[in-house]
Amino acid sequence: MSGNPGPRSVAITGAAGYIGKLVVERLAREPGSIETLVAVDRREPPAPAPAAAPGAAAGTGARFEPVVCDVRSPDLADVLRRHAVETVVHLASIVTPGRGETREVAYSVDVLGTRNVLEACAAAGVSHLVVASSGAAYGFHADNPEWLSETDALRGNETFAYAHHKRLVEEMLARWRAERPELRQLVLRPGTVLGRATRNQITDLFEKPVILGVRGAAGPFVFVWDEDVALCIAIGVRERRAGVFNLAGDGVLTLRDIAARTGKPYVRLPAALLRGALALLGRAGLTQYGPEQVDFIRYRSALANDALKRDFGFTPRLGTRDVFELYWRARTAAAAAAAGTGGAAAGVGGRAVHA
Repeated sequence: MSGNPGPRSVAITGAAGYIGKLVVERLAREPGSIETLVAVDRREPPAPAPAAAPGAAAGTGARFEPVVCDVRSPDLADVLRRHAVETVVHLASIVTPGRGETREVAYSVDVLGTRNVLEACAAAGVSHLVVASSGAAYGFHADNPEWLSETDALRGNETFAYAHHKRLVEEMLARWRAERPELRQLVLRPGTVLGRATRNQITDLFEKPVILGVRGAAGPFVFVWDEDVALCIAIGVRERRAGVFNLAGDGVLTLRDIAARTGKPYVRLPAALLRGALALLGRAGLTQYGPEQVDFIRYRSALANDALKRDFGFTPRLGTRDVFELYWRARTAAAAAAAGTGGAAAGVGGRAVHA
């Protein structure tokens, strides 16, 4: 446990995003020293439940202050100064580009936006920064170890915008740690985040009629519950923690395991064949995945969480298998409801049984 007093004013960038909303909810409902929660996003950030208009937020008596401000804006420093922010939780990032969002736009948000956050923190006298990086910062390489720890090199592949940007962000953060130690940093590298309602490019892989793999590669996934991510961030905020930690649940699921749990066929294809097929389908506009995605499966490693448990003192409440089961049961229940069956979908060995 940290002996540092908790912050009175906390700002969250990307507060209207998937994890941002969970972090706002978590900080709002837990007792502590926080007096002001500043929710920053380029969209109007929603108030925590139960709805608290600017004024008291549930659980803490903290003021909830929504601020519409792009993370790249020069106005960010003024926002932090105006609310006397002591801790910034930086979550703003583009994981899956939306329609019309180019790689250049993603770079400007992910990398240049982080630089702006750092400069705003320095200008406003912020003393503590919590950053959500990603396990993708390690990259996907043939010579990666089976288990990746925090001392392994960050080699986010240039072919994967998100992985490359996270690598660049972490290199920037490391320089700031060396040159500006007065800004305490907590950097978390989550594995694959899953929750009951998670929908993204990775979960799309599990929704296909067939689970595709690459011949000769296990394709290991280490999942972390979205609520555990929010809880870990909240602990880091309240205790003003510093350091760099992988954030992942215990255990591993391979693509074969996932196929068994979803009751789907598991088909392994040669890497060259799969790469060529994705190239053709991509040119025809029939898939969201490019040929570079083959390496995402082919060279996956698992994230080790030993330092998280030993040094940070946090053990995720749900392990990899439990997280996936929670996600899949919620997904099959939602599918049953959407199909109008009116019956419950129960998980039996991961298979959906519709009434």
